[in-house]
Amino acid sequence: MQFDILLEAFSKVLLNPINFFFVFIGVTAGIIVGALPGLTATMGVALLIPFTYRLEPVQGLIMLVGLFCGGIYGGSISAILIGIPGTPSAAATILDGYEMGKKGLAGKAIGMATLASFFGGTSGALIMTFCSPQLAKIALKFGPPEFFALAFFGLGIIITISGKSLLKGLISGIFGLMITMIGYDPLSGCPRLTFGSTELLGGITLIPVLIGLFGYSQVFQGIEKILVLPTVKSELKHIIPKLNEIKSVFKTMVKSALIGTFIGAVPGTGCDIAAFVSYGEARRSSKNPEKFGTGILEGVAAPEAGNNGATGGAMIPMLTLGVPGDAVTAVLMGALTIHGFQPGPLLIKDHPGVVYPIFAGMILAQFVMLGVGLGGMRFFARIINIDRRIMTPIIFFLCVVGSYAMRFSFFDVGVSLIIGVIAYFMNYYGFPGSPILLALILGPMVEQNLRRSLIISHGNPFIFITRPISAAFIIIGIFVMIASYYRIKKAMEREEKRVSAERK
Repeated sequence: MQFDILLEAFSKVLLNPINFFFVFIGVTAGIIVGALPGLTATMGVALLIPFTYRLEPVQGLIMLVGLFCGGIYGGSISAILIGIPGTPSAAATILDGYEMGKKGLAGKAIGMATLASFFGGTSGALIMTFCSPQLAKIALKFGPPEFFALAFFGLGIIITISGKSLLKGLISGIFGLMITMIGYDPLSGCPRLTFGSTELLGGITLIPVLIGLFGYSQVFQGIEKILVLPTVKSELKHIIPKLNEIKSVFKTMVKSALIGTFIGAVPGTGCDIAAFVSYGEARRSSKNPEKFGTGILEGVAAPEAGNNGATGGAMIPMLTLGVPGDAVTAVLMGALTIHGFQPGPLLIKDHPGVVYPIFAGMILAQFVMLGVGLGGMRFFARIINIDRRIMTPIIFFLCVVGSYAMRFSFFDVGVSLIIGVIAYFMNYYGFPGSPILLALILGPMVEQNLRRSLIISHGNPFIFITRPISAAFIIIGIFVMIASYYRIKKAMEREEKRVSAERK
């Protein structure tokens, strides 16, 4: 670590008004893109790259990094206000954030999401700055068995987000895994479950399912409620969480930020997996796991600290190994190449004047995000006070645009609508939607790396327990699943006893 160059880079970025301006533009644009369902941070970065061609490389790159950070945070705004995650990484935030919004606490939920995002993002950026080479060496040891074990560990979280019925949660998860099997087989190239449809050959992408699960289903529920339920007024007096509330979730934020940074540093994972793993761990270790999903601050802080921590983590393998941590950093790799820099082990050595300002820009982006988030919270929270008769058509319009915009496909709009109808009836009968999304995210990773591992080992399944990292993830995953099951079961029994006692 060349501290003199690092300090020079920080002063160059932090004290230069032009650089600050570009970070501000990037973060603000990212928040807007992230808050609109269907417009992902990946899409935002890709669309902004052409505008960086005539800029200085550092200015263009820190603007893109700012958009990355702002986009991941922005997804929580729509997740909390209208129950639709603006980005896949905000899907876990719905579980408690939207419930807080329905209680009239949308402002406080956004406030906690902002603080947790700032804490997680800053932690990830600092770890990226000072520990990149060391973490990259660990990430480089991940092969197919380790990726399978990591995904297996992630799927174990289905138990913690299944709600009151483990069976219904597992059924939802299996349904999600079945969706991932539609399309070409990733190894043999044979079509599966396409039923003769050419549109299904490419599979069903994440965005239409995401919007169907959390968008159209909310529209159908909104139509049902328009005539029978009054609009919930959101509380705007106490937007920033109180000091004692922040203290109560501080441990969770620290743990989630570290989990998110580590998962982000593993190539091919991403912020969405980091959010769900952080949420699952927070619920598993909580003294009151039964309260998760009912609208508590800890359920907002955990996924937001996790997914924003993953932003810094995802940059580590990209800058040090030339391997993208997720889809956004893959696009950022393209931006680096366009500006004449080759990501990889020699990047920091050959171009410290570019890499260190990126570190500084990412840290600055967290403070800009905090300022924009806190400054705009009252405006954001007022959205939930709009009459349902106005909001429901707006949400429907956003769902149509969001599902169409990714591939400009009306087929995706139809898929999203069908998933929305299914999700509506699943919700009506008590089947949770989150396990479907988690299975959809992790399913391809499980299948592909399971089969690759067995090919490497010539069909020997012991490859997963003879490699230290994969064995550790599998053992921890099994332990977490068993512990979570009994912990949640006991919590439900306590809740039933409390309810029966109140009735008496």
